[in-house]
Amino acid sequence: MLRLEPRQATPVWFNVALPLAAIAVTLILCSGLIALAGANVLDAYGIMLAAAFGDFYSTTETLVKAAPMIFTGLAVAVAFRAKFWNIGAEGQLMAGAVAGCFVGTFPMPGPFAWLAMAIAGAAAGGFAALVPALLRVRLKVDDVVSSLLLNSVIYFAVMALIEGPWKDSLSGYPISPPIEDSANFPVFFEGTRLHLGVLFAFLAAPAVWLLITRTTLGFAIRVIGENAEAASYGGIAVNRILVLTALLSGGLAGLAGVGEVGGVHFQVMSDLSPGFGYSGIVIAMLARLNPLGVVPAAIFFAAAMTGAEAMSRATGVPVFLADVIQGTALLAMLVALLFTAYRLRRAGAAA
Repeated sequence: MLRLEPRQATPVWFNVALPLAAIAVTLILCSGLIALAGANVLDAYGIMLAAAFGDFYSTTETLVKAAPMIFTGLAVAVAFRAKFWNIGAEGQLMAGAVAGCFVGTFPMPGPFAWLAMAIAGAAAGGFAALVPALLRVRLKVDDVVSSLLLNSVIYFAVMALIEGPWKDSLSGYPISPPIEDSANFPVFFEGTRLHLGVLFAFLAAPAVWLLITRTTLGFAIRVIGENAEAASYGGIAVNRILVLTALLSGGLAGLAGVGEVGGVHFQVMSDLSPGFGYSGIVIAMLARLNPLGVVPAAIFFAAAMTGAEAMSRATGVPVFLADVIQGTALLAMLVALLFTAYRLRRAGAAA
């Protein structure tokens, strides 16, 4: 008979292998769904891989789709490090998109427009995250519930905006006015959509890693995440750090929305985000809250999203397989995390 036994120490290689094992288990489990759809599993995964990385253009498209998920993954990773359970990255992304779009409609030189959009979007996302943070530190309201419900509040507020004051009077479509051409993010390669925001998403990961591991604020965030009572006893202003963490987390999610407006859509619309904020939760968990691990995890999810569309067209497998992969990856990683703290032993075996 098997039982769980606490580990005395977890090997370093084990921590690296767990996310890879979770991805492998995810693909194995999802292969059953592909087979049930009547497609060849290896062919389907081959099409998915080719669609995501088969040529230069498809690779750039995967990176473009990964950029907002890197920002939302970092947002969640930072928040969860301090045990501030920010489930509101989706709403914070939309808030950042609206603020960035509003600023981008004013004529100004390109670099100033990009900077102003980024500042406005980060501020809006940070403000959206500040609401559940203040509710928690002042009124002891559960931040999981408040941040999750705020997603709907922000979403319907955005819908009211684009169905009302921002609605296109000529076409009647619920979309915002487009940003100025000068506010469009520059594209690195002609014929692709690889824009400036993608570069900053990839640069944000090491920047956040340095902040978490090499700064006083990062130290405080990590200590609070380990033991808030001990942090308070040691002189750390726990509530203040939680508020700062919320601002940072929401700001990163807001930048994801700015990137989608400035580099991809150039305006706000109802389907601006297909769930990038929620994907960020899975990505952060798959990366084990390590900012550097967020990048490969986001690329994996972007490849699944991009490849699932091509696989669906070629094999008939429903495109929703990408969503199944996301959910299965989260469950697989949660199970894998159990084995970082425990190991299986036969009952009665020597310690």
